[in-house]
Amino acid sequence: MKVLLLTVAGLSSRFSESVGYSCLKCIYHEHSVQESLLYRMLARHELFDRIVIVGGFKFRELEEFVNREFAEIRHKLLLVENRHFADYGSGYSFQAGVRALERDAEGGLCDELIFAEGDLFVDDESFQAVCMSTKSVMTYTTKPIYADKSVAFYLDMNDKTHYIYDTAHGSLRIDEPFKAVFNSGQVWKFARPNVLWDILDGMSEKDLQGTNLVPVNAYFQSMESGEAELVGFRKWVNCNTWQDFNEAMGEEEDRR
Repeated sequence: MKVLLLTVAGLSSRFSESVGYSCLKCIYHEHSVQESLLYRMLARHELFDRIVIVGGFKFRELEEFVNREFAEIRHKLLLVENRHFADYGSGYSFQAGVRALERDAEGGLCDELIFAEGDLFVDDESFQAVCMSTKSVMTYTTKPIYADKSVAFYLDMNDKTHYIYDTAHGSLRIDEPFKAVFNSGQVWKFARPNVLWDILDGMSEKDLQGTNLVPVNAYFQSMESGEAELVGFRKWVNCNTWQDFNEAMGEEEDRR
């Protein structure tokens, strides 16, 4: 069974500030629901047997949107509420989605899991390359790395992966020699879900209350050389603000 896990629980504070009112950015649109980031991601539903969506902030609004706009595929969707969206980090949403999948009677044995943060605009061709890979996948974008909007990762001298991110959006730091550094595309494929399950089982509550990069980093550091693949996105926008969303709309027009 192929599963997509989307996390959209965050407060959307920067996005709401940029548009001038409180809103849930994954379902934000100006002319048509097809513009929304969640709609764009769920339009790829045929690639998956099951899709898990973890919400929190404005959860009822999210639930109504999903029930209304995706009635035809609602049987494939598992909607999970993170009640700690305001006081825990993104790692809690991640593990809540994974745990819900384990308890999902409608699903089955998960053979591969793709995890994507829900505020991303990504091109179809690159996303399909992630899905079609037979390996675990780390994605990257060629956009410049800025501490206020980027998740970065680097390969140390032993080819081990290290993800770096500043929740205060102030600075990024690498304290050791490295072979390469990338701007993360914030989409990952776990070709060995059983390894991920074991990692989550071994983590402390404090770890799981941090960012999703804690279990992600542990998973990819457990991989031997050649077990994971790098896939670059041709078009990618992290929609932290309305300005970013507007850039994504421009990317869409270019694609057409």
